[in-house]
Amino acid sequence: MVSLGQGATASVQAEIASLGTNVLIIIPGTTTVGGVRGGLGTISTLTVDDAEDIEKKIGSVSMVMYGSRSVLQVIGENKNWSTVVLGTTPQFTDIRSWPIVQGNFFTQSDMESAAKVAILGKTVAQNLFEPGDEVVGSQIRIRNVPLRVIGVLAPKGQSITGQDQDDLVLLPFTTAERKVLGTKFLGTVGIILVATQTRHDIPAVVEDIKELLRARHHVQPSEDDDFTIRTMEDIAKTVAGTSRTMMFMLMGIASISLVVGGIGIMNILLVSVTERTKEIGLRMAVGAKRIHILLQFLIEAIIMTTIGGIIGVGAGIGISLLLTKLIGWPTIISMPAVAAAFFFSLVVGIFFGLYPANKASKLNPIEALHYE
Repeated sequence: MVSLGQGATASVQAEIASLGTNVLIIIPGTTTVGGVRGGLGTISTLTVDDAEDIEKKIGSVSMVMYGSRSVLQVIGENKNWSTVVLGTTPQFTDIRSWPIVQGNFFTQSDMESAAKVAILGKTVAQNLFEPGDEVVGSQIRIRNVPLRVIGVLAPKGQSITGQDQDDLVLLPFTTAERKVLGTKFLGTVGIILVATQTRHDIPAVVEDIKELLRARHHVQPSEDDDFTIRTMEDIAKTVAGTSRTMMFMLMGIASISLVVGGIGIMNILLVSVTERTKEIGLRMAVGAKRIHILLQFLIEAIIMTTIGGIIGVGAGIGISLLLTKLIGWPTIISMPAVAAAFFFSLVVGIFFGLYPANKASKLNPIEALHYE
């Protein structure tokens, strides 16, 4: 259980690290139009000019990326696949730390000319093309717009929310806006990613961005922001809290298992005391003291739980490795957890073996010898 919990936590932390601890995410916030209050992202309040202003006017900002997305049907030669289509900028690969494994990413000149080019995620490439097919240079269609595939992204796997990150198609933002996705107002974007020079610059940059965007959007002092800024540290803290809760839950389940196992051991030893009453009486009759009988049954309990602990640890490691191999579930074998599990098996043996051992040591030798 600890291996599963730590593996999941490590996987999430790796994903957060891959996006960058010095990256800010800006998304449209709640808006009020005609007295009607809309939810988060109901109306896009962010624009390309906002992103460009952030890059130009705020110090400590090293890079800015913006984008707009939609879920659409992508058609290959004889296959089709519904996926996320994201119009973005050439800074995508740098700010997301997401390299290209085949071909090349689109350039600034592709952006300026609204070139009909596309970058595919691994999942999309696998579902549109057969193994061995030449993906780079082939043609796909989105909303009857022909697009030439110029690159394939490196696989990323699942996101924090369990979504397949490789299930997407990237287009130059201008191509997406003018020819594929369309928009009510030219220049509106659904997300802005801002990279700071260091993670220590984040608090100051967040405040500067808030001040800049409130001024650009003419938000009054009494009004709430019409945008939301999130940082990787905020997400990491949320994930850490969730992981702690999950670990406590797993520990609770493990504790119940220990109690149930301990009660089973105690019952077995109580039955053993009953079945061996004559033997106990005989040992006492020939000079065995109470401490000798007590130690005999305690040692038996410890031996039983030691064997159980070895089997349990082996089974735990084996199941963890099997889950990783069969279903790709991330697991981390923690040696402190292995040692703690084995130690607790001994503690369970001593604790639950004490009562039967104590009962056996208190038997009257004469009554024990006459016991049927």
